[in-house]
Amino acid sequence: MKIIALEVGSLGTNCYIVYCEKTRAAAVIDPGGNAEEILAVINGENLKVECIINTHGHADHIQANAKIKQATCAPIFIHREDADMLTSIHRNLSVFIGGGIKCEPADRLLQDGDIIRIGEIALTVIHTPGHTPGGICLLGGDVLFSGDTLFAESIGRTDFPGGSYRQLIHSIKEKLMVLDDNVRVLPGHGPETTIGWERQHNPFIQ
Repeated sequence: MKIIALEVGSLGTNCYIVYCEKTRAAAVIDPGGNAEEILAVINGENLKVECIINTHGHADHIQANAKIKQATCAPIFIHREDADMLTSIHRNLSVFIGGGIKCEPADRLLQDGDIIRIGEIALTVIHTPGHTPGGICLLGGDVLFSGDTLFAESIGRTDFPGGSYRQLIHSIKEKLMVLDDNVRVLPGHGPETTIGWERQHNPFIQ
């Protein structure tokens, strides 16, 4: 599995282009802006995008969905609990940040335990509600794409509509802290970390 990380959009969202080196099949995780930059990387690496995956439905993670889909014809995947956020400027909070972002409805609604295959890569969907009701993480080998669930020594906000601090802490402890210490954590914002480091140093889960 090869990973290209881009910081996109006005809120510095980490967009990840994940691809199979053998087949050049790719997934775009959280295209939160800068569609032209994302597409330039895709074209430069000669990748075939097979899906666009949103770890949740907030505007800063879905903003470039439409342009990436239009350019690649790739389907959009999101957890079923966040599906309506794609089409509602109030639910995805874009109404509060100076615009209104609406996407097409999702092509595939995800649930916990689903497997997303990209070439010879398999990503397992881990439903981690708390930041949003349909927040997910994606586990591929020893790499976890944690969206806005878990950050380096921090966690996602829970003061937005649909957020729950209790639920988020439960998701992290029960579903992420059971992973091996050496699993790399690639979050939706900020620097990468590891499960082992967060187990020892994250003040929210001690």
